[in-house]
Amino acid sequence: MVCAPNQPNSTGAALSSIIRPSAPGIAIMTATEQRPVVWCIGGSDSGGGAGIQADTLTLHDLGCHACTVVTAITAQNSVAVEQVAAVACGLLSSQGQALLQDMVPQAIKIGLLCNDEQVGVVIGLINQVRERNDQVRVIWDPVQVATTGAKMASVSARGCRALLACVDLCTPNSDEEQYLLASVGGELDAEHLLKTRLLCTGGHSSAEQAEDRLYTTPTHWCYSSIRQPATHQHGSGCTFASAIAAALALDYPLHDAVCVAKAYVNMGLAKGYAAGAGAGPLARCGWPTDERFFPTVRQLPADADFTVPPEGFAPLTCRQLGLYPVVDSLEWLALLLPLGLNIIQLRIKQPVADLAKQIRQAVNMAASYQTRLFINDHWQLAIECGAYGVHLGQEDLQAADLGAIYRAGLRLGISTHGYAELCRARQFRPSYIALGHIFATQTKKMPSKPQGLARLRRYQTLAGDTPTVAIGGISQARFADVVDTGVSGVAVVSAITRAAEPLAAVNRLKETYDRVKQR
Repeated sequence: MVCAPNQPNSTGAALSSIIRPSAPGIAIMTATEQRPVVWCIGGSDSGGGAGIQADTLTLHDLGCHACTVVTAITAQNSVAVEQVAAVACGLLSSQGQALLQDMVPQAIKIGLLCNDEQVGVVIGLINQVRERNDQVRVIWDPVQVATTGAKMASVSARGCRALLACVDLCTPNSDEEQYLLASVGGELDAEHLLKTRLLCTGGHSSAEQAEDRLYTTPTHWCYSSIRQPATHQHGSGCTFASAIAAALALDYPLHDAVCVAKAYVNMGLAKGYAAGAGAGPLARCGWPTDERFFPTVRQLPADADFTVPPEGFAPLTCRQLGLYPVVDSLEWLALLLPLGLNIIQLRIKQPVADLAKQIRQAVNMAASYQTRLFINDHWQLAIECGAYGVHLGQEDLQAADLGAIYRAGLRLGISTHGYAELCRARQFRPSYIALGHIFATQTKKMPSKPQGLARLRRYQTLAGDTPTVAIGGISQARFADVVDTGVSGVAVVSAITRAAEPLAAVNRLKETYDRVKQR
């Protein structure tokens, strides 16, 4: 029934015949919705701290249903690994075939594979899954050595190359990264290198900051947090990879999934517990919501060379922003400024010859009212014309001179679309953070899927003391529910500009905001 970790098995398919490039990569659930299925392919830890035990605990904790494909039975505890017995390839395949008949996964997390024959079987299973679900995401935690130091696997360089060519994400620690680099040896072609994402984890280093780097095309991400003083870290790599798989199965993009998983592991390390004489397992604390455990996120190469002073950008003089219209012309400003709004944004996206003249006129118009005027994107002109503030998208942060904006005393608003961008925005200490897009919108092409109200509540909590603005597809009918999430302001475009009676629409939205906030 079992074979040794390095023992060939004739039932394994030839690796060369099954190498396949990775395919391209379900919302927050309620209690009545079906949980997304995630397969855990890996070894069984008799001590309960790592392997498929850690995977299943993590996946259930984060709202997924875990199915297991066991590759090895181990005899281990918190101190030592006594024995590793590889599951025969025929039985390994049978586990996957049984699941394939009834429980096709949204994501697959791969841990311990004992030999090249098992690698071949697993690649074959992945190919079959992709025939039924071409959106499945595959994460490989390349387990070679246990936390206790015991060698766990005997996968060759050829096996590593085959698996790297098939997965969507590989999550090596520093030692595993060096092994993989030596294994690849430049033999993967450019197509495979571009399609396989690499997340190099820093949990095993001795630096004060635990830094993980996600290498994708074209954007690279860096996630750093203060190293947790963890005595109990058994299964941290398994937990990290399976938490990423859970978030991907719940339809988060990869850079957000890594951010969630980083916070989940940090929280688990901080609250880990002893189960034996050695290192104990991480705690399972549910979906992460405590801002203290979320990382600082940067895009690589390094974000703008600007060190934010401790006080950050100038604060808003009104924290309850209320209705926040976003308009594209001076005509709309002239119509809305007399209505007693706390804040308004001028967003001129189409090239115009007299842009500087329009922005200067807008600033002069707003000076006659108590309404705070933000200029979208055009930060140089906003400084030159003395605007109250400037609003920047994520793509503008590296190009803009944040130091100049700060020195000019302008307020800064930053757009975000999920966990990673929110954590990236927090490091700049802006005057407010925009959270979007909440619902489907036709006003501009968006880089992400609609977030929905459940995610908005989580983002609002994560922003801490920074004022927040919800934006994206927010209609009159949805306005009250959005305000009820606790955001400081609600930005709208078409709810006003496409209304039959724009002034009446503004008054209704203002009344709705005040009514919800007074509950």
